[in-house]
Amino acid sequence: MCRSIKTLRPPAMPEEATEAEIRAAALQYVRKVSGFRAPAAHNQEVFERAVEAVAQATAELLDGLEIRGAAARQAS
Repeated sequence: MCRSIKTLRPPAMPEEATEAEIRAAALQYVRKVSGFRAPAAHNQEVFERAVEAVAQATAELLDGLEIRGAAARQAS
């Protein structure tokens, strides 16, 4: 899909993703889907709402994921 969006879960990241990283990924996704790097003034509000919705969904996804074997990998 969009190669500039990086994986935000362990073990790809050594620590929990920050809000800034989650928002950056959401912004990249919305840019890709909309086809706009920066929306026109008349689309700015809907663009920002989409970024916030995707960021929230991403945070919920990351919070709910169970990474099996993660404790064993972190201990070593």
